[in-house]
Amino acid sequence: MEAFFRAQRIAVIGASSDPAKIGGRPVHLLRKHGYPGTVYPVNPKGGEIQGLRAYATLADTPHAPELALIAVPAPMAVQAVRDCAERGVPAVVVLSSGFAEAGAEGAAWQAEIGSLARRHGMRLLGPNCLGTVGVAERAIGSFSVALEDHYPQPGAIGIVSQSGNIGSYTLQLLVQRGAGISRMVTTGNEADVDLADGIVALARDPATGVILCCMETCRDGDRLRQALAIAREHRTPVLVLKIGATEQGQAAAASHTGALAASDAVIDAVFRRHGALRMRSHEDLVEVGLAVSQLMPDRLPGKPAVTLVAASGGFGIMMADAMSQAGLELPPLAQPTRERIAAALPSAGTNNPVDASAQLSSRPDVLFEVLSALQQDPGESTTVLFLSLALYSTRLRDIYLEALARLRATYPRRPLVIISSGPADAVAQIQALGIPTFSSIDAAARGIDALVRLAGLEDSAAPHAAADVTVAPCCDAAALPDEAFRNEYAAKQALVAAGFEVPQESRVQSADAAVQAAESIGYPVVLKIISADIPHKTEAGGVALNLVDAAAVRGAYARILENVARHAPRARVDGVLVAPMLRGGTELIAGISRDPVFGPVVMVGMGGIYAEVLRDVAVQPAPVSEAHAQAMIRSLRLFPLLDGARGQAPADVAAAARTVARLSEFACRHRDQVAEIDLNPILVRPRGEGVAILDALIVPVRNAPVPEHENSHAA
Repeated sequence: MEAFFRAQRIAVIGASSDPAKIGGRPVHLLRKHGYPGTVYPVNPKGGEIQGLRAYATLADTPHAPELALIAVPAPMAVQAVRDCAERGVPAVVVLSSGFAEAGAEGAAWQAEIGSLARRHGMRLLGPNCLGTVGVAERAIGSFSVALEDHYPQPGAIGIVSQSGNIGSYTLQLLVQRGAGISRMVTTGNEADVDLADGIVALARDPATGVILCCMETCRDGDRLRQALAIAREHRTPVLVLKIGATEQGQAAAASHTGALAASDAVIDAVFRRHGALRMRSHEDLVEVGLAVSQLMPDRLPGKPAVTLVAASGGFGIMMADAMSQAGLELPPLAQPTRERIAAALPSAGTNNPVDASAQLSSRPDVLFEVLSALQQDPGESTTVLFLSLALYSTRLRDIYLEALARLRATYPRRPLVIISSGPADAVAQIQALGIPTFSSIDAAARGIDALVRLAGLEDSAAPHAAADVTVAPCCDAAALPDEAFRNEYAAKQALVAAGFEVPQESRVQSADAAVQAAESIGYPVVLKIISADIPHKTEAGGVALNLVDAAAVRGAYARILENVARHAPRARVDGVLVAPMLRGGTELIAGISRDPVFGPVVMVGMGGIYAEVLRDVAVQPAPVSEAHAQAMIRSLRLFPLLDGARGQAPADVAAAARTVARLSEFACRHRDQVAEIDLNPILVRPRGEGVAILDALIVPVRNAPVPEHENSHAA
């Protein structure tokens, strides 16, 4: 990927003398912004283009270029890529459109150029992209209008975008805010180089301190996860704006798990697991990205706490509302801090928010003393200063800039954030001091929350690799028998063989056998019909609970068969299940679904109505370690129910985590066979007593009809 950013010789195939044309713009931009290397315009007419000698063919250039930009119609671009391969060009940007986005013929051309690149060991970016920029090297492989009037200053922010326009717009907004840029990569149709390649290239780039990623889709989940892991190893934060949601692999999920583990939730889980921070708006991506570039590597706020300062009580209230809604705390100031503020500014209110009044800006020394007191407060919260109109006054601007410069020099590591919408030159001066500036109160609240979350991701970077697990897919000898997919009983037998905790139960074919099984298990018991043709056992009258003696079992057995015969006379009946009637404990639901991009995904949530109505679930790509599984369980909003809320006995969370981790490994081993698994419910007993899988469903990849299971304490 280095040739895209450091090429000393760049060819423009399809070069034009008209700077307004796609073939003319790269030549124009390279010359305008002082590219120090050699530019080879390639055009069949030869001659001169924009003051440079033009070559009729790529083969005519005196040296093979290190980077070729292709700006010819799609049918001609295929031959141009072939020419680059034969010339030994290491990197190619296909700026042209008209490929897979245009239909079947274009898709065939795109497949061909991708194949050419792979066969010749050549990296190909695009087609249908806005190319690349190596800012410090002035290596422009793009026709972006964002470069027309303003060239970025070198800096720490790298941009990777699948959309050329979004990437270009991101670059423009950052340049307008005075941010320094390292590289920009736009991947377009991704015939070869994809988003993951861009992330890895920027993560390994010493000049890049933070990566802003604009993502539309993910075509290869494993590659994305590897790229994010590499970025994490290099301690390069990745901020992702993910637009849209990946399509579900199935039109309708056969299990509860498939419905609950939506693909967008999986993307969220991937980002969290690999240390990437998801942004919810383009504005936040730009503002938080700029703040991260100023604060990394060691000045991120470590606590979700803020101390607010404004020259107006009303603005202080607005700030307090926004920060609280973002989940940030407003801790009280220490008494010595309050006394220092009062001594420097007797008119100030010394609560949090600090109502500094208009006197705050009377003199630089007063402003410095008040802010110094806050920077030294033992609470270690982030100081947030709101400037409404002050920077528009030349006199006040000078006071604030003098005080802020002195403050940053005196307290270089303590978090300080400014809220101001302008003017732009004054904001740029503040940002040049290394002080993050947000354009509004709400943006600052979201931004500080994001910075705190990023700090948490950074803190968790060290143990993450050790916690990951790798599980090989099953071999033929370990393959699940077809019987495992037949019904609840068969699914449970497969799980028992794999070491899962399933209560003792029996499949019987007569009332006498049911009584014998019940006496062996111990009363009370549950009876359930076993049939692949009855998706809703309860509705068919196929379940009987809390049977306390032999007579109750005999009566229930006969009643279940009569109900089923009346409800579904053609149903295949595989017998009746006899299981213990378990009480107590807390119900969880756990399962596996198949994400179309990331493969097996494990889900865990509170059982019963909590999972489906409240959607209180956590998901992760499989496999997960026990540590990851326990973190998933603890992330549930209703986790206090497992943790001994209101004096109840704490549940065996460790056993539940073992079950979830084992389930994820089981799914990975059998990923070629298993589409979905549902364990619903899992009864989590008091701490030290383990868990019990009360109902189970395994759905095969071939999507054979499989019955739903019941939500009950029936095993």
